[in-house]
Amino acid sequence: MRILLVEDDARLAASVRRALEAAGFVPDWVEDGERAWFLGDTEHYAAVILDLGLPQLDGLSVLRRWRGAGQRFPVLILTARGDWSERVEGIDAGADDYLPKPFRMEELLARVRALVRRAAGQPSPVIECGGVRLDTCRMTVARDGVPVHLSPQEYRLACYLMQHAGRVVSQGELTEQLYAQDFERDSNAIEVLVGRVRRKLGGDWIQTRRGFGYLVEPDAD
Repeated sequence: MRILLVEDDARLAASVRRALEAAGFVPDWVEDGERAWFLGDTEHYAAVILDLGLPQLDGLSVLRRWRGAGQRFPVLILTARGDWSERVEGIDAGADDYLPKPFRMEELLARVRALVRRAAGQPSPVIECGGVRLDTCRMTVARDGVPVHLSPQEYRLACYLMQHAGRVVSQGELTEQLYAQDFERDSNAIEVLVGRVRRKLGGDWIQTRRGFGYLVEPDAD
């Protein structure tokens, strides 16, 4: 899933990007508020990590513009400001969570995973669909109790489809969520990726809806 990271500290941003990538996310990084506002309004993100002290346009103004435009992705505010009133202001402006600097990277990742799960209607870190069990914290996958090794990109595909089980996900949406903005996207990359996951998790686990996209059926309640 794509994550928008808005942070003007290049060293910190590099560390966060590496951690997000290792956790299975696809981060896009921007340094200023104007660029952040544009990407958040035109691209599709599973979540946003937003610093408040940004050049050109401050983080709270960016957040208010997004919410005013109807953008509903979850936002985690990440800032060195310690005043409780500013935390309240950020949450009232539409933030979903708040993490003050300095912070532990493990806590940041846990909060991002939780935001993404809740936004997808999956409160538990473990998802089960059609005999496949995926643990978003341990980043492990098993089919009928047998561990299955997936590459990072295969894992992202399986995770995204499972988090949206019961809904047909278009090829365009998968491309947007699985590849960074600056990645040279091959027209048949998703088809090839789906084929690889099917070979590992079962040929009928991912269903194709011709002309619409792909579907993983949820388990019956």
